[in-house]
Amino acid sequence: MNAATETQTVAVVPKPKKQKKLTKPARKQVKPGEVEHKEAPQTGKEYNIWYNKWAGGDREDSYSNKVKSQTRCNLKKDSGLTRANTTGNKYTCLFFARGCCPYGWECEYLHCLPDASNVLPDSAKDCFARDKFADYRDDMGGVGSFNRQNRTLYVGRIKETGVGLETEEVVRRHFKEFGEIERDDSETGWAVKVLQYRSVAFVTYKSEVHGQFAKEAMACQSLDNDEILNVRWATEDPNPTSKVNEKRRLEDMGQEVIRSKMDPRIVDAMRTIRALEDGDTLDEDGNLEGEGEEQSEGPDRKRPRLEAPPSPQPVEQSPQATGLLSADTLEGLKYFAEIRQRNGVNNPPSQRAPPVVQAGLGLADYGSDDED
Repeated sequence: MNAATETQTVAVVPKPKKQKKLTKPARKQVKPGEVEHKEAPQTGKEYNIWYNKWAGGDREDSYSNKVKSQTRCNLKKDSGLTRANTTGNKYTCLFFARGCCPYGWECEYLHCLPDASNVLPDSAKDCFARDKFADYRDDMGGVGSFNRQNRTLYVGRIKETGVGLETEEVVRRHFKEFGEIERDDSETGWAVKVLQYRSVAFVTYKSEVHGQFAKEAMACQSLDNDEILNVRWATEDPNPTSKVNEKRRLEDMGQEVIRSKMDPRIVDAMRTIRALEDGDTLDEDGNLEGEGEEQSEGPDRKRPRLEAPPSPQPVEQSPQATGLLSADTLEGLKYFAEIRQRNGVNNPPSQRAPPVVQAGLGLADYGSDDED
């Protein structure tokens, strides 16, 4: 029973695949002139160079006139070393993804599946060095947008075989070659959803660069029933739970990148300071003691709140100047007033007698002009 459980656990949670190191030169997928270029029949009055189709015709003409691709990329046979491995170019060949690169080892771009761990030099370009745009096209085709990280592909015009689970297995078998597919809590365990009776499937990759590669590699290809697939970008999932999970995933990715760029000594110092603030103790490895017991209480456990120290008594502020005199002058005057008041209490001043008022007109005080 234990062995079966361990086997099942390993099957559900696989280890991340490591990119194989290329040792052989890339082969030429096609010979020059082998692929026939067929012009699309005119279905409208004007040719739209942005959407690469005729405008003014019926909406279904662009789908019904699609032709199955003459080539398909085989990663096991076609991957190999090119000049890009020497020059340091990190972008992948677009024609290699479509299976029609005639240059082989002489190509200036990589001939391998993009590595999700490698960061591209410019985030405004896709893995094929094509410029992204601010908004998606109306038909959700083209390169994509740099304002949103899209990992989900819309796969239309598939032919369903049997029940939905069988069709999901067929879609996953063809798309897993071009990147690692995301896992979820569905019945199959893979992020491959098929809308039964609508000939539509959604495939979510773990990395956006794998979605970009698979979109070009599976465009106008077929699965098991010789259909012509319509592969484009999927719109944003309106499910609130999916939005929260995607936001949390992006935050975790950002924290991981920041943590990888930081000095380990700074991280240890910050953890020590936080432990001192929270009143916790660290073991020899720098981890919190009893961390496992605290985690068992749940991820939403709050850290203990620090008790605030007693608030200090308010200090009387010195009066500030509001007129011509400065604050120091007012303080000095106040000090002298207190001294004067204190001296006045100890030595009361002698009261003077009021002046005597003489009766009469008061002319006797004035002398005459003649002294005699």
